[in-house]
Amino acid sequence: MSNQRWVVLTGCLLCVAIVWVRPVSGDDWQPISPEELKMTSVPEAPGAPAVILYRQVDRDDSATTGNERNYIRIKILTEEGRKRADVEIPFYREQGVITAIKARTIRSDGSIVNFEGKAFDKTIAKAKGVKYLAKTFTLPDVQVGSIIEYQYTLNIAENKIYDSHWILSDELFTKHAKFSLRPYREFSLRWNWPMGLPPGSTPSQEPSTHMVRLETQNIPAFAIEDFMPPENQMKYRVDFEYTEGTIETDVDKFWKQTGKKHNGAVESFVNKRKAMEQALAQIVSPSDAPEVKAQKIYARVQQLRNTSYEVEKTAQEQKREKTKDSNVEDLWRQQAGDGAQLTWLYLALVRAAGIEAYPVEVSTRNQYLFLPKMMNAAQLNTNVVLLKLNGKDVYCDPGTAFAPYGLLPWSETGVTGRKLDKDGGSWVNTTMPESAESQIVRKADLKMSEDGTLSGKVQVTFSGLEALSRRIEMRHEDETDRKKYLEDQLREYVPVGIEVELTNKPDWSSSAPTLVAEYDLKVPGWASQAGRRAIVPVGLFDATEKQLFEHATRVHPVYFHFPFEKVDEIAIQLPPSWQVASLPKPIVQDKRALVYTLKVENDKGTLHVSRTLKQDLVFLEAKLYPTLRAIYQLVRTGDEEQIMVQPGAAAAAN
Repeated sequence: MSNQRWVVLTGCLLCVAIVWVRPVSGDDWQPISPEELKMTSVPEAPGAPAVILYRQVDRDDSATTGNERNYIRIKILTEEGRKRADVEIPFYREQGVITAIKARTIRSDGSIVNFEGKAFDKTIAKAKGVKYLAKTFTLPDVQVGSIIEYQYTLNIAENKIYDSHWILSDELFTKHAKFSLRPYREFSLRWNWPMGLPPGSTPSQEPSTHMVRLETQNIPAFAIEDFMPPENQMKYRVDFEYTEGTIETDVDKFWKQTGKKHNGAVESFVNKRKAMEQALAQIVSPSDAPEVKAQKIYARVQQLRNTSYEVEKTAQEQKREKTKDSNVEDLWRQQAGDGAQLTWLYLALVRAAGIEAYPVEVSTRNQYLFLPKMMNAAQLNTNVVLLKLNGKDVYCDPGTAFAPYGLLPWSETGVTGRKLDKDGGSWVNTTMPESAESQIVRKADLKMSEDGTLSGKVQVTFSGLEALSRRIEMRHEDETDRKKYLEDQLREYVPVGIEVELTNKPDWSSSAPTLVAEYDLKVPGWASQAGRRAIVPVGLFDATEKQLFEHATRVHPVYFHFPFEKVDEIAIQLPPSWQVASLPKPIVQDKRALVYTLKVENDKGTLHVSRTLKQDLVFLEAKLYPTLRAIYQLVRTGDEEQIMVQPGAAAAAN
């Protein structure tokens, strides 16, 4: 379902603030010192390609609209650092717009080149109906020794107040930074810093203005690693949350109060029993078993128009299509709603069918990892339904397009949620699917020519979360782009250049548990000559594992989105005159959380390669990284095994 919470958390929708644009003029630039111009390195960040000399973030939530002004100055120290000339300013269109961009390059001699170009919007991620965009532009004449600086204002929707964050850490070392927040006075403000703060950096609030300020310096560069927890979760940061009334300091009382308030809002939205019973008569039969009813209702709700997954509309289009959505009866009448609303509609319908069901608000784990002790209700940012069927808990999210019944999107799996009731609710944990439920199965039926070229048919079946994530990612693309996407996926699997063409039309529009792609494949020179013999590698689809965890050390924990399993079944028919000289021995590496097997057989001139990689690991502390790295080295060693064959004349001579 949608990332935007429809439930009013504190009497108003907690979003990010907005306002007038503060005019930017030449006087807004900070003076540049001779020391900054001469700088060639920074002792605290040896070898750094660039460093942030100064950063300032000033946020004003005090009026009915608010703004956030950002100022950044960067020193370029190496050729690699020149990449900083390409600037990306991330933002969510749903929360606000970037305005008043101004930028310039200061050469090492002190002369200035102003940015006179235009900034463009670039989509850098798409998930659950929310576009994650960036304003992009390139600064002129950036050389080693240059200083670049830019400033911009974030203006956000009128009459809305959003919880916000100061993200202190950056990929670059930061010498000096200042932050301020002028809060909205009608709400109480809570703030905390879950990952700690740099030494000597403690936020303070001015009694007279209630302004919160923080000044800090020498913030270490933040290391970016593959398969790490959400970046913002690991960074130095300060989280702000608005709440009505006084600040509650007791954790249990806070969540009880929050749960009661949220439950009241949900029940007000779903309490239309008569209308739901009438709707139910069109969906299920009285004789249906409870689980059959739950599945039929799920399928019907997913047929409704889900506005969270539509192509973004203009303000005029949104105004024309504005619908009444004060409760589930309105949704059913309109046959439309956003993802969160459709999930609550499902709750109302299954209850009307006599199924025990509960509303659950959960915290997704794609941006932050939820900590109840921080008492940040805004992190319960999405909703699911908990069904009690045949003594089992079944979590459902029909508001996520393409999600099969009983399968949550990965960011909602294995997370803490608040099961709501009139007493304030209780904590629950959503299920994590097993590795066998999210597979990539690759079956190949190939022939090898005399010159060592492979050609034939390949079928790749994505299941579970592997299928769901691809359907969501490609939901707005046309057939040509989807075809290229799947062909590129196969290219990523094979460690050499290939010729590939998708030959079927996969089912992109349903919530089926699988997504099937079929290909014609050609791999030139897969078998290589070695004297009188030829070598056939066994690892046809192993390219994605070849580069994993090569670094000897690790800074952050290892974090996979979900357990998965890869299964390869490859048949290679050799030329009639070729003979198999030797086969690799079977391999079984069972490390509990990670299992790797490889088996190669020869059946009358046809090679059969069976390979599995099963991983149930999601989170691993950095101190255990050497163990994981050693396991993946064993996987690479197995994938590098070779089949020795004797082609044509050599086989006859023997």
